[in-house]
Amino acid sequence: MDALLNEALETFEGLFAEATAAGEPDPTAMVVATTGLNGHPSARMVLLKAHDARGFVFYTHLDGRKGRELQANPHASLLFYWPRVRNAVQVRIEGQVEVVADAEADAYFASRARGSQLGAWASLQSERLPDREAFESRYAKVEHEFEGREVPRPERWTGFRVRPVHFEFWYGAEFRLHDRVVFDLNRAGVWEKHRLYP
Repeated sequence: MDALLNEALETFEGLFAEATAAGEPDPTAMVVATTGLNGHPSARMVLLKAHDARGFVFYTHLDGRKGRELQANPHASLLFYWPRVRNAVQVRIEGQVEVVADAEADAYFASRARGSQLGAWASLQSERLPDREAFESRYAKVEHEFEGREVPRPERWTGFRVRPVHFEFWYGAEFRLHDRVVFDLNRAGVWEKHRLYP
């Protein structure tokens, strides 16, 4: 592995551990930003479910808005904000996106609480919902359908992996004299490290 990529990943691991130790409400919470076919950005909070040298993984439905956008334009930006770490830390990660292997998605889905598994079947993610009762009715039907047996992963429910090409570690400081450290994969396929003015 490239030494600078390894340094960026180790920096993330260290800050993630600090966020956990500092009592952040959910260190895995991150903003995922995508772009629609109309060129308009879209952002929402999701939870990081895995990360390693291959990238950063979250799960969703392929037919929901972010799933459709990521299939049309497989690039995403992630943002973590941990205000309890040091004087506040932000981590920005940008990269290309790929769908995880079925076996990986199956394994994660099997680890979820049964209620969450049923919810994945009951939800027509991002589609219009006439009222809450309609969703609860769908959930009850799914619950009955899978009563007494394991809940399989819905075919269109899976994970996306963001393979990083850019990291920015933003460290808060007094008087807005922040420290910004960037790791970039350049066009030649070589990782570089530099700082930015705050």
